[in-house]
Amino acid sequence: MVMVPRFNLSDVIDGAPNVPHPAFIVNGVVKSEIWISKFQNIVHDNRAYSIPGQDPRVYVTYDQAKSYCAAKGPGWHLMTNAEWAAIALWCKKNGKMPRGNNNYGKDHSATYERGKVVYQYTSGGTTYDGRVATGSGPASWSHDGTNEGIFDLNGNVWEWVDGLKLLEGKIFVHQDNNFTTPESPGQAAGWVDTGVYFDNTTPGDNTQTDHDIAGNIVLGAERTNPMYTGDPTGNPYYAYNYQTFETLAPKSGFTVPDLLKHLAIAPIDANHGGDGLWVRNYGERVPIRGGNWANGAYAGVFALNLRDARSFSVNAVGFRAAFIS
Repeated sequence: MVMVPRFNLSDVIDGAPNVPHPAFIVNGVVKSEIWISKFQNIVHDNRAYSIPGQDPRVYVTYDQAKSYCAAKGPGWHLMTNAEWAAIALWCKKNGKMPRGNNNYGKDHSATYERGKVVYQYTSGGTTYDGRVATGSGPASWSHDGTNEGIFDLNGNVWEWVDGLKLLEGKIFVHQDNNFTTPESPGQAAGWVDTGVYFDNTTPGDNTQTDHDIAGNIVLGAERTNPMYTGDPTGNPYYAYNYQTFETLAPKSGFTVPDLLKHLAIAPIDANHGGDGLWVRNYGERVPIRGGNWANGAYAGVFALNLRDARSFSVNAVGFRAAFIS
């Protein structure tokens, strides 16, 4: 585990209030530190573990990931979006945007940087490198550029995070970092209703294939254009939209709440490393962050994917646990 000492919003966002980042407030109590898994987790005896040199656990659903973390005992939980945002904003402010396995075992911008490949796959007759062993990349693949940092926040496998969900495009979050907030599929009782929706600048369609739709993702006070116009029951995997995170903008006349910037759901400026944003604004969607081995420049600490249902389980999605006393 890596200890992250408390810092204020003003320490990571210019002009922000001089108050603790939400990641350090739990049930109204300000915490002096949070602990984050140094490595993407494996699972042993139905509990999550942060261990170097391992093939990270994949084929895990959102609820399974939460269960594996909580099974470790009081204070243990699936890393939250607030915690992820705090680290991402710290990296940006301090010029420490980590590289990682986002280009088939290596980094797209520094191809001499490689990890130890632990998973390969074949597509179209060609074999590709995929996952690498946890922490097997160089120090530049950690959040602070040292071997003492948090590894693989950029690429390798996407990571489930708690504390953020979309219901028909509307954004719900935890109150601060209350990681014990009750969880009910398709509901957000006890969650903070931000009143903000992910919308699209062009109308959606009812085409029942997985496809990228036209227009741009925008933030607003209502959802005018669901990307899929058919019945969203069952959270279908049809139309979605994609763009870089830093180009996410509000609708004309709408002001993005600062809370969304504090939680890395909206950009604070026009420079977030070109990391990607993917959204389906229908059904229930829960987040994965960071990117995987094939996302190239779109992977990174600000990469946010809100296309998937909680039952999503593939070879490129894992998780990591966190702890607060």
